[in-house]
Amino acid sequence: MDQLIITPGPLRGRTTVPADKSITHRALLFGAIADGVSRVRNALRSGDTLATLDVARKLGVEVRETDAGEWLVHGRGLHGLQEPEEVLDCRNSGTTARLVAGLLAGQDFFSVLAGNPQLRKRPMGRITEPLRRMGAQIVGRDEGRLLPLAIIGSPLRGIEYELPVASAQVKSAILLAGLYALGLTVVIEPGPARDHTERMLASMGAPILRKGHYISSEQPPSEIAPLDITIPGDFSSAAFLLAAGAILPGSDIHILGVGVNPTRRGLLDALIAMGADVTLTNWRESGGEPVGDLHIRPTALKAITLQGDQIVTMIDELPVFAVIATQARGETVVRDAGELRVKETDRIATTVAELRKLGADIEERPDGFVVHGPTRLKGALVWSHGDHRLAMALTIAGLAADGTTVVEDIACAADSFPGFVETLRGLGANLDA
Repeated sequence: MDQLIITPGPLRGRTTVPADKSITHRALLFGAIADGVSRVRNALRSGDTLATLDVARKLGVEVRETDAGEWLVHGRGLHGLQEPEEVLDCRNSGTTARLVAGLLAGQDFFSVLAGNPQLRKRPMGRITEPLRRMGAQIVGRDEGRLLPLAIIGSPLRGIEYELPVASAQVKSAILLAGLYALGLTVVIEPGPARDHTERMLASMGAPILRKGHYISSEQPPSEIAPLDITIPGDFSSAAFLLAAGAILPGSDIHILGVGVNPTRRGLLDALIAMGADVTLTNWRESGGEPVGDLHIRPTALKAITLQGDQIVTMIDELPVFAVIATQARGETVVRDAGELRVKETDRIATTVAELRKLGADIEERPDGFVVHGPTRLKGALVWSHGDHRLAMALTIAGLAADGTTVVEDIACAADSFPGFVETLRGLGANLDA
């Protein structure tokens, strides 16, 4: 499916979203180094997570899917991974590349991480620099700042490392390497990056401790326990339905079983600040992660300013937030979001360029954008640039635009939200492939 033809209209009904991608990645990788069989229910099967699954199998880990849809990850223990016979292809998944690099830095074998052309452009120096300080031997293009990376497993030592920018992937890579390092490894966060790694490893008995902005990791005194987890719905996927419910007149959407981890729910908090009619009910916990049901209906929205720590908790949702901002009254400002420049695309440049085609009054800034609203969007031909989050954001914009919108290269939405188009159709969207 290369094109999606969109006719505007409301969305109504009850639905679920695919399982959380970030948690699925971690369940596979952490289950791989556990002592025993991890049971992972409701895992996300997407392009990115299947890359992690393939990497785990190439490292000698048996992963079996049951008739009930569970993934059984037969962990090999902290020191049981096998040297891969071929290159580990991370495809387009930055999470796979960065977490696996941390995991492999302290092994006793040689490995090579590679990826597709998009991933080969993304910065890896942010992980190779601290891992080298720990004693890792890593070589690659541009002095190890770009894939492919060759990793010669080496003895590691603990370090104290202050993250220049809050990043769950960099933090996770260092903490994973810390499980193999001599002495204590400490990561100092400048802001609230996602904490799925700390939650999950701690639940498995790994010596991961948090004190304020300081998170520590060290060699476990024994093997870590396997997981038994049901993956909650991915908030980043739910974000597109929340956006639709907030701006499409006549909409009424219930989204069930969504992960609402405080380090991930920034878009929800932003919508509340804008005056959205959104509620969170049926709050509970699953595998240490908070989960709830979300209900949203459209109402008049006001412009807000996002900056600092707010950005970290919604970095992946900023393209669709820009769509929401086109329907809010006043000047919406996004600052401190320079990280968007080094995602699957330069998401500041591509988001601004494509929304302008739809008539949005949006200005690009070095570290974000400014949106003036509300604006009546008009249907147009737009392009996802092969970026799954931009593809879905443009689809929501198309549902709010007058006339017909065509999104080119929509298939990439499956990287994180398999069944995206089918989910929208189930809520009443008029979409033609």
